[in-house]
Amino acid sequence: MNKVVRKYIENSVVSVLFTSSLVTTITVIFITFFLFYEGMGLFREKPLEADFIIAVNKSNTVKKLDNQQIGAVFNQDITNWKELGGDSLPIEILSLYTIENYYSEEDLGEDFSLLPQKINEFLEQTPGAIVCFTKAFMPEKIHGDEIHIDNIELLQFLKGKSWLPTSQPVAQLGILPLILGTLWVSLGAILIALPLGVASAIYMAEVAKPKLRNLLKPVIELLSGIPSVVYGFFGLIIIVPFIQQLFNVPVGETALAGSIVLAIMALPTIITISEDAIRTTPLALREASLALGATRWQTVLRVVIPYSKSGISAGIILGIGRAIGETMAVLMVTGNAGTMPTSFLQPVRTIPATIAAELGEVPMGGVHYKALFMLGIILFLINMIINISVEYIKKGRVGR
Repeated sequence: MNKVVRKYIENSVVSVLFTSSLVTTITVIFITFFLFYEGMGLFREKPLEADFIIAVNKSNTVKKLDNQQIGAVFNQDITNWKELGGDSLPIEILSLYTIENYYSEEDLGEDFSLLPQKINEFLEQTPGAIVCFTKAFMPEKIHGDEIHIDNIELLQFLKGKSWLPTSQPVAQLGILPLILGTLWVSLGAILIALPLGVASAIYMAEVAKPKLRNLLKPVIELLSGIPSVVYGFFGLIIIVPFIQQLFNVPVGETALAGSIVLAIMALPTIITISEDAIRTTPLALREASLALGATRWQTVLRVVIPYSKSGISAGIILGIGRAIGETMAVLMVTGNAGTMPTSFLQPVRTIPATIAAELGEVPMGGVHYKALFMLGIILFLINMIINISVEYIKKGRVGR
């Protein structure tokens, strides 16, 4: 093969490799940009459905409410305008759910033809009135004042404690229970998987006989290829009833069940990568340590593990990433309850499970749709913060 042909082949290979890396990089950047573009659009939206109007009596001094206050009013948790900074008047709600309390079918006419007139009549005659209907039912000229509702705010979104994106007339978009549920389940999984995974890797690399190691490693690697839904079935049939009976709790679908299932799923990754890293420790380092009088276990703890901690850290990061981002198995065994977690023995809901359960049924471009993309951004940032933290800790130890 002459030099010209060889040079041409080398250039072609380089071009293919460059194109492949470029396409991969652009794809990742595009996905990230799309995620942030869709999610950040949430804060340009109001929590009120686009075709709904909320109005009050003209004499009412309350002209502005946030989504939590409106939700409390329509849930009748707040029953007097004084609680909202207005006059001491009972709140009278007129909506499709309460209209029968004020008007009969005859009053409303055929096909609700007289409803716009009744809405204005209610607003004029009831000082504590608040009405909520779609634009199709509202009169062209409302004899009242529309309530001003601010756009969704980031801080309110992050610290809110109610995730009710389909509630009417306003969506309740508080993701604090989802964030804490995700971290709660992931923390439990890490506490279980980390010591077991590293200990198993040390055993396979330093203690197990070659025949046993050659048998165990393919089996462990095979476990990482099992679909997550299979782990979910295992957790639902075995772990959930076991937890319910052991701790005598009403339901076994708890944060603890999710942590155990995630720990089992993360173990193959942690064990495989950590074991490979430990086995790459140069033989010269081991022999030097033993020659200086160190025991076998002193050599492992003070030479082998420090040398291979970069690979062990990589395995831990990948294991944590799988634990935080897992969807189906967690959806099946954690109970999917969007409540503030206070114990490992209560149902919780995680961010990935929420996205998986709801994204397929939401209208594209709506508030709920954008809120789920914002959840994806939060999950992305949590993973990034954990990865950066592990790298920082690893580099700090190297520096010492």
